Amino acid sequence: MSIGHRMSYNGVMRAPIKQEAGNSLELVDIKDVRDNAVVMKDGSLRQIIMVGGVNFSLKSEAEQNMMTQAYQDFLNAIDFPLQIVVHSRKVNVSAYLETLIKRKETEPTPLLQSQISEYVEFIKGFVEKNAIMEKSFLVVVPFYPTGALAIAPKAAATGFLPFLNKKKGSDEEKKTDEEVERAFKESLVQLGQRTNQVAAGIENIGLEVSVLESEELVELFYNFYNPQTVEREKINLLEEGREGPKQLL
Repeated sequence: MSIGHRMSYNGVMRAPIKQEAGNSLELVDIKDVRDNAVVMKDGSLRQIIMVGGVNFSLKSEAEQNMMTQAYQDFLNAIDFPLQIVVHSRKVNVSAYLETLIKRKETEPTPLLQSQISEYVEFIKGFVEKNAIMEKSFLVVVPFYPTGALAIAPKAAATGFLPFLNKKKGSDEEKKTDEEVERAFKESLVQLGQRTNQVAAGIENIGLEVSVLESEELVELFYNFYNPQTVEREKINLLEEGREGPKQLL
C-alpha cells in the first residue's frame, strides 16, 4: 500500500490523505558559504568571529575595570549592528576515555594502571550524572549591500513569471553574472573592513579572536543543525595549527 492511503478494517480503501510536508531547506536562510563569508538568501553577507572566553571573576578589580572600559569603547566605536551568540552544547568525552584506556595498556607500572582505571570509572560515572558543556562565543558581523548583489534575489524571484522578463541571450546573461560577481567582491571587501574593526576592538579588550574560514563556517552550522550527531562524534571546530582558540570552555 502506498504512502498517503489508509486501509480500513473492512478492507475498503479510504480517500488519499494529502500530505503537505514542507522542505526543511526553506527554513534555513543561508544560500551559500564562500570566501570565508555566509551569503544569505536576501543577498546580505555575514562573517563570524570566534572569541576566546575569560574568567572575569578571577580578574583583579583594576583588570575588571580596564576590560569593562575597553568593552564600552568597543561598543561606542561600532556604527553598524552586531550579533553576539553564546552557544552551549554537550561534550562527547568518549575519545578522551579511549586515550586513557590506551595509556593504561602501555603503562608498565601496575599502580598507575589501577589509578587510570579508577579515573576512567570516575569520569564515566560523573558524565552519567552531570552533563559536560562546552561554550562557544561568536560575534556575527553583517553587511547589507545595495546594488547588483542585493537585486539578484529579486530578479530570481521574477523569473517564475515569464511575461515579466524578456528572454536573455548568452552575452547578456554572462554580463549579468559578471556584474553580480563584481558586486559580491566589492561587498566582501567592505565586510572584511568591518570584521577587522570588530576583531581589533575585541583584541583590545584582552580576548583572543579567530575569523572563521569557509570550512569552519560549514562545520559550525552543521553543528548547529545536527546537535545529536555532533554529540556522538567528536568534531573539532578549528583546524589544528591555526592561531586562535581551539576549545572554548
